[in-house]
Amino acid sequence: MIFSTQKELTGAIIACAIEVHRELGPGLIESVYQACIQEELRMNDIHFIEQLRVPIQYKGKKLDKEFVIDLLVENQVVIELKAVEIIMPVHEVQLVTYLKLADKKIGLLINFNVPVLKEGIRRRVNNL
Repeated sequence: MIFSTQKELTGAIIACAIEVHRELGPGLIESVYQACIQEELRMNDIHFIEQLRVPIQYKGKKLDKEFVIDLLVENQVVIELKAVEIIMPVHEVQLVTYLKLADKKIGLLINFNVPVLKEGIRRRVNNL
């Protein structure tokens, strides 16, 4: 699928997440939500890479440490999935870290363990 704006793309991703939440509700483990949102993205012809490894580059040198992004959608939007009671500041820092390391502008932190999914979504912008 082709998206004309990042807002349109993030809207489509959020719609997929809402559909998963509508089907499953809160209270399951993160890996179940990850598998289901991937299927929902596929059904909507939205391309993604799962479990993308991102190395740390420091002063032009690749370090031995790397992080794993849950989903990179359409090579633009970093998605960090959670199934936690409360989104903590460390979860938001995690998303910002992934955005910076992957050199991406937009990220979504999606926590499925909420009664209404809209309450579990945080959008972050990396000012490249």
